[in-house]
Amino acid sequence: MSTIYLIPAILQEEGIGAIPPSITDAIKTCQVFFVENERSTRRYFKQLWKQFLPGQEIIIDNYEWVNMAEPGAEDLFRKKIKEDKIIGIVSEAGCPGVADPGQTLIAIAQAMNTPVKPLVGPSSILLALMASGMNGQQFKFNGYLPIDNGLRIKALKELEAESAKKDCTQIFIETPYRNNQLIEAILKNCHPDTRFCIAVDITGPAEWIKTKSVRQWLNEKTDIHKRPAIFLLHARDR
Repeated sequence: MSTIYLIPAILQEEGIGAIPPSITDAIKTCQVFFVENERSTRRYFKQLWKQFLPGQEIIIDNYEWVNMAEPGAEDLFRKKIKEDKIIGIVSEAGCPGVADPGQTLIAIAQAMNTPVKPLVGPSSILLALMASGMNGQQFKFNGYLPIDNGLRIKALKELEAESAKKDCTQIFIETPYRNNQLIEAILKNCHPDTRFCIAVDITGPAEWIKTKSVRQWLNEKTDIHKRPAIFLLHARDR
């Protein structure tokens, strides 16, 4: 019978320590990998072997590789399940199925009553939430906010209002080269008492995660241009 392993990936090149060694056991079991980026996944697997299985070599070409985005990938996924293949799903970073295109394949596996085994690994969403000190019982991941400045400000005000009304932590991301513009928009348009968390380079050597009020952030110069980051907002009901 086919089994689907959801294999977490590193968030940073230097973040291999966030991956449990047992991941290699699941990788060895798999016959086919559906991946977001084959080149980076191959490099990641070699890094895992070097870290956890020194002296052993992974024969990368012994596995079948399928890009999740390629035409026909979903039909091929169904075919591999019917052939009772052991399948691994690997995203570009973090946990498959969480803010990740792998969820489409996982939904297919569930519809076909195929066992799905999620494996422990780093999620920037949860790690940032854990370290933020914000409400971890009610939170919402919103993905990317609009690029257009007017629409972005509207979205921020709506998220802030919902956070205050529902005591909900709002979580969102941005393309790294637009980080500073997003921060500027938040500091200009959110209430001074709203708490704002910036989490940068999670699991990497330069990681930092700070929560301050918007008022406090206004007194700091923050430059995280082109650095991977995730943002959290929590407003008080006023």
